[in-house]
Amino acid sequence: MQVEHATRERWFESPEAWRFVALRFVPVLAALNLAWEIAQLPGYTIWTNGSSRFIAFAIAHCTAGDVLIGSWTLAIALVATRAGPLSAWRIARIGTIATALAAGYTVYSEWLNVEIRRSWAYSELMPRLPVTGTGLTPLAQWIVLPGLALAVAMKWHGSAARERDDGSTR
Repeated sequence: MQVEHATRERWFESPEAWRFVALRFVPVLAALNLAWEIAQLPGYTIWTNGSSRFIAFAIAHCTAGDVLIGSWTLAIALVATRAGPLSAWRIARIGTIATALAAGYTVYSEWLNVEIRRSWAYSELMPRLPVTGTGLTPLAQWIVLPGLALAVAMKWHGSAARERDDGSTR
């Protein structure tokens, strides 16, 4: 007699997980990163040396890059945790892994772009880590935002699910 083992749905096979990422996580992540990019502008020389048009382009460009970084680190965290359907996600673990990946990438990217490529520069207002010279606000961005975006998106998702289930319009 052959025994069939129930296979657990993987996150990338779940339409609900894809909808969550596309319609909840990415918009929240984008909004948080847009606000952060604007708030940290004085820490970069572009704030005093760039034209309004260039600053606007930089904000849009950096926010789009942030969404890519956040989306990729979430995907890697989901793979690393062998995440199943959305209802089974271990949010704290997924958020911790995504945060660690994003923070690590940020240290590398800031070093590469500030010290090697000289694509951008910090102003005297940017606090920097003593050993690596990494700007504190971009590092803090990736320590704070991945987990926050995931938590807000899950709360938003849960509220929407409850509204669908009970028919209310809270």
